[in-house]
Amino acid sequence: MGSIAAGAWAQADKGETSVDKTVDLNPVVVTGTGTHQRLKNTPAPVSVITANEIKRAGITDFQQAMTMMVPSLSFSPNAMGSYLMMNGLSNKYVLILINGRKVTGDISGNIDISQIDMSRGKRIEVLNGAASSLYGSNAVGGVVNIISKVPAEPWTVNLNGRYGAYNEQRYGGTIGFNAGKFNSVTNVQHTQVDEKDLADGKTNEETEDWAFKKVYGDKTWNFKERLVYTANDHLKLTARAGYFFREREKSQTSKDRYRDFSGGVKGNYVFDKDKDLEIAYSFDQYDKSDYLPQDANDVRDYSNVQHSVRTFYNHTFVGKHILTLGGDYMRDYLMSYQFANNGSKHQYTVDGFAQFDWNPTKYFNVITGLRFDYYSDSDINHFSPKLGLMYKIGNCSLRGSYAGGFRAPTLKEMYMNFDMASIFMIYGNPDLKPETSHNFSLSAEYMKGRYNLTVTGFYNVVDNRITTAWSEALKGQVYTNISNIKISGAEANASAKYPCGLSARLSYAYTHENIKKGQPVISSTRPHTATVRLEYDKHWKNYAFNIALNGRFLSKVNTEEYTSNTSYEETEKVTYPAYTMWKLTLSQKVWKGVDMTLAVDNLFNYVPFRYYNNSPATKGTTFSAGLSLNIEQLFK
Repeated sequence: MGSIAAGAWAQADKGETSVDKTVDLNPVVVTGTGTHQRLKNTPAPVSVITANEIKRAGITDFQQAMTMMVPSLSFSPNAMGSYLMMNGLSNKYVLILINGRKVTGDISGNIDISQIDMSRGKRIEVLNGAASSLYGSNAVGGVVNIISKVPAEPWTVNLNGRYGAYNEQRYGGTIGFNAGKFNSVTNVQHTQVDEKDLADGKTNEETEDWAFKKVYGDKTWNFKERLVYTANDHLKLTARAGYFFREREKSQTSKDRYRDFSGGVKGNYVFDKDKDLEIAYSFDQYDKSDYLPQDANDVRDYSNVQHSVRTFYNHTFVGKHILTLGGDYMRDYLMSYQFANNGSKHQYTVDGFAQFDWNPTKYFNVITGLRFDYYSDSDINHFSPKLGLMYKIGNCSLRGSYAGGFRAPTLKEMYMNFDMASIFMIYGNPDLKPETSHNFSLSAEYMKGRYNLTVTGFYNVVDNRITTAWSEALKGQVYTNISNIKISGAEANASAKYPCGLSARLSYAYTHENIKKGQPVISSTRPHTATVRLEYDKHWKNYAFNIALNGRFLSKVNTEEYTSNTSYEETEKVTYPAYTMWKLTLSQKVWKGVDMTLAVDNLFNYVPFRYYNNSPATKGTTFSAGLSLNIEQLFK
């Protein structure tokens, strides 16, 4: 975020090699405040998943990392993909960042999580609760920030591969160098997986009430490049470029294709130890098309293009009080055949924000923030406030906060008219109001030596929710604002690391949704979720092994489902049963630079009675094996 922050990064990166063998219970984080601070000093509730935890759990994708490590996060699978849920709110209320940069998604606001490459990840930071004062629209339920690794060695070369069930293949490589004033990382990853027929061997009568019967196969290519030039002690320039391609099987005559082109430049200037400035430009274009193999025709469905400019300034007073000022300008362009005459829509957004981190004593911290957002096309003006307090008593930290959340209606929700699978039409509404929220949270944390315990409670009120409702006049669904929803919950996390190599972590989350009387209780949120991780790690000179057991429990949920596309009155009660999923992983360093991973997923062979939007898309126990080669280590 700023060059002072860059110094903190450098310190963290220098210690990366030595930290690999331990679990850092107090890492440096950035997502909570936008400035680099130790986790114990951050007034916002932030959870951290390290690269080593991901590696040792045999996790290769973003979805696995989040579900195995964070109980408040879940994914609802269906035939089209997976959709993130956090604290009872869907993915459109969760902001996903890569190194602090917003990831562009599709026209529904869904982020294509397959474009997130976990092989380059240093850690994942998860901020629970609203954070619109710092991050703007969509940060209503929380923020997920994936931090990438920065090479500290003169040169690094990594080659990796993995093979699993359903012909799942992952191959890739990373080349990095750190020479003089230049630092570069180049990464290429390829994945593919075959279609999974969940109804294999069953009759139509047996699968009639299933929400989906297959998970389509796909293949991806992911290319990323980041080049850093450190001109002197004051100025650092960063350039990045990326290309992502995904092709998903849809039918014998059609395939879905997704492409993302991204790039940007950033300059960080340190005036002195107390002042730094960042100016950045970003470009992102996400396209979706239908590919017809019979005539090799690629028909574009939509193209979402964003240009943005960002400024970020930090000023530290008397070595401990931090003033943060910033602003953004973004031009958002959307083209689709679903607009009239194959047209397009665009709008620009402008925002400004200020935040002050006040530390009068080493025991007491206050952080305040305010952000103003303006959306040109909908003529929306909105202020998002924030107030956070933290008080330390010995090894305990007490936190309390209020934060305003904000989500502006998208160009799709305002203007797009589209055919929903030839069943009914969905119409845009240019008169939509923005969604807002009021989020309150309290937490207590105990940290001493190898032990860490955190308990958090929250209450979130979301007003003017945007959804679709049946319009008799239009004979179809139309986007509209509906009444508020109140969500409350609690989360507890306990972790420990022992010198013998044994470590453990237990997490639990409770979520309750309060729906207004007369409205159907339609939700896939599990009231109770829990995750557990047990790990044993042992190192010798040229050999090391790690065995880890990860488990996730999800309680049953009683809800309702709509039985009609034209009425919100016609529902039926449904119970989604509880279940647990376990994964056993053995990671080995068989020689310097050579790592092998063997994993057993769904260890106890759980298979749903029927497949619905709140069940795992599994057919039973699966196995996978992976190999990673760090070539530079062979020469040490």
